[in-house]
Order: sequence, then structure tokens, then C-alpha cells
Amino acid sequence: MSESAEFEVLLRRALAPVEPPADLSQRLETTLANLTELAAAELEGWELETMRDPRNWARPAAAAVVGTTAGVALVLVRARRRAKRRRPDNALDAAERALRDVFGEAGRILRDVRR
Repeated sequence: MSESAEFEVLLRRALAPVEPPADLSQRLETTLANLTELAAAELEGWELETMRDPRNWARPAAAAVVGTTAGVALVLVRARRRAKRRRPDNALDAAERALRDVFGEAGRILRDVRR
């Protein structure tokens, strides 16, 4: 076998698709939900009185960033999972359903965090 053929075989092996673990989506969703809940709990614990001093802003700011990022990611993961289950008839229908899913998931997450 020539060097170019061996290189091609090695390249094909290296670039072969790898299937993610079956429970990856569920683990990601659980982690994002936990981060959102922890950030909300952190923000609930802060009193307005302590916010007058700018030195106290780091933890609530970090909690707000983490909670917002995790919440948006969670909404997108859940909406994407729903979108995979059905095939839209046209682009307008797909966009409408995507927006409905995103806003529906956002509402569910906000209700869960408020509890």
C-alpha cells in the first residue's frame, strides 16, 4: 500500500462521524435547568440594601448572566427537540411554530423558576 493510500485510510478513520451518547440531550437539559434554578435562588437571596455598595454587585451580576444564558439555552434545546418531531409544510409555518415553541418554553421555565 502506498503512503498516500495509508494516509487516506488514516484520514477516513480520524474523520469518521462519532455518535453522541444517547442520554446527552437529557443530561444537558438537566444541567441547564439546574443552573437556571440555582441562579434564581442566588438572586432571590440578595437584599436591595446590600446592593448599594458596588463591591456586592459581582455575585448577583454573575448569577444573572449564568441564569439568563442557561435559561435561553434551555429554551432553545427544548424547542429544537420539539421541532425535530414534526416536519413543517413551508418556511412560514416553520417560523411560526418555532416562535410558538420558544415563547411557550420560556413561559414554562419562568413559571418553574418562580415556584
